[in-house]
Amino acid sequence: MIPETSELTLTEPGTIGPCHVGPDALLGIKRQQTNPTRWNGQGWQEFAAVLRDCGIELRENIAACGTFATDAGGTAYGLPHGVVIARSAAQVSALLKVAQQFRVPVTVRGGGLTTEGESVAFGGVLLDMTGMSRVLHVDTEALTVRTEGGIFWHSLAEELRRHGMDYLSAPLNLTSSVGGTLGVGGIDVNSPRLGCSADQALALQVVTPRGDIVECSDTQNAELFQRVILGYGQFGVITEATLKIRRYTPLRMHYFYYDSLRTAVEDMQLLNRNDASDYSGILTIMDCAVNLLVAFDSDEREAAFRADWQSHLRGHGEFGFALCMLRRYALRPWKISEAWYLLQRKRELFPEFRRSEYMRDGLMYDRSVVFSRAVWKFWGNKQMVIPDLATSAEKFVEAVERGNAVCRKYFPHYTLYCVGIKLRPEHKPHYEMSCIPPDAEGWAYGCEFEPMMNDRVYSRDHLQSFKNAIYDIGVDLGGSYYRFGGMMKGYIRRVFGDEVVDRHLAMKREADPAMILNRDVIF
Repeated sequence: MIPETSELTLTEPGTIGPCHVGPDALLGIKRQQTNPTRWNGQGWQEFAAVLRDCGIELRENIAACGTFATDAGGTAYGLPHGVVIARSAAQVSALLKVAQQFRVPVTVRGGGLTTEGESVAFGGVLLDMTGMSRVLHVDTEALTVRTEGGIFWHSLAEELRRHGMDYLSAPLNLTSSVGGTLGVGGIDVNSPRLGCSADQALALQVVTPRGDIVECSDTQNAELFQRVILGYGQFGVITEATLKIRRYTPLRMHYFYYDSLRTAVEDMQLLNRNDASDYSGILTIMDCAVNLLVAFDSDEREAAFRADWQSHLRGHGEFGFALCMLRRYALRPWKISEAWYLLQRKRELFPEFRRSEYMRDGLMYDRSVVFSRAVWKFWGNKQMVIPDLATSAEKFVEAVERGNAVCRKYFPHYTLYCVGIKLRPEHKPHYEMSCIPPDAEGWAYGCEFEPMMNDRVYSRDHLQSFKNAIYDIGVDLGGSYYRFGGMMKGYIRRVFGDEVVDRHLAMKREADPAMILNRDVIF
């Protein structure tokens, strides 16, 4: 399936072009990124022998390597020469020292939830961080937790609940690892109030690309801390993290329904500016069925919202929205198939947020399970492409509307997920060359654009053109990409400019002389 796009200019029908990754690729499709060339394996046997002499288990069989052949995106495939399961900072340190010596690339993987192949090893070593998944200490007085970097957020949440505690801000997909999330940002429906997941880190234990084990924070080895947080794995491997936590509370969720993206986004931003809710975010079933989620941790906060802000929202309840939809499709009978899709989607999705296992007396007792379960059940697929945009508050409505038009062009069904990120002025150094747009003040806003493929197979070129069209909007608006793990390497310089990228590249070369750590992600 080939989209109608100005980028498609074939010299003759059916012309296919030289692409070592996709030999059936049409020449006219502008390709911003393909899989990198596989590392040639020079010196591997000597490297492997030294590694084993250090007491490090290296798995080279096809079963071990094949386990990591792709990531959550399912569009990039590659095999490492060998796999190492992380067991300790000392082991990771020894691995990186030997890798520097033999110039062997090391690709770090946590939950593997990247979508552009960033956690896929195209040769060299795949370092699986999930072997470091212990919670080391929970401090219920200081409200902090010390945990290993390979732990999944759902495992951390389970351990915290045993102490009556909860995390602050974590990705909605809780099969993300803590270390991986801190490297790319991480957003939650409470990010408009608390900031991204990376903002919750107080201190880290990092193994640098040279193999040094360093404790860092905003006051200790601050320069390393600034580069590792939101650093996409370029400047070190996060082996331990100290995070802020809080007392656990259930939440009460409210849903407001819109048939206008602009109105819903404006209302969400109104709530954020006035600190009117504890949680807020937008989840759509296409652009004509928009759900603004608003939730609270306390009765007091909920009562204040009802008294001061609920009347300002222009959304509807379920019944009122049903009437709007009935009127909409009565006037557009040729779109009855779209109406049927929306109805079926509602019937399948909404009960997941109200399951009796997690809901009691109108309170949601485990948002971590509810949201993470829903993400995989209703949005997961064999292939996932989730291009995203992050902008300042002023540019966000335009970004969402333009991105929505691209979705409409390329796919019959899709969903958008929009959320704000409260910015911390003291974290400005962390935000450079990151998911936070350089012109954002107070809040940044992000939107994911996710096709609903429904087991339909699309060509690589179709998916590539769709992603290009979304990312081009970000370049045009001077924004960034709020998941950023999904941003294609070819857009880095176009987004941040040569001066910023070259400065970070110089820091990378100094920190990683052989350029072995996650070498194909950014530079």
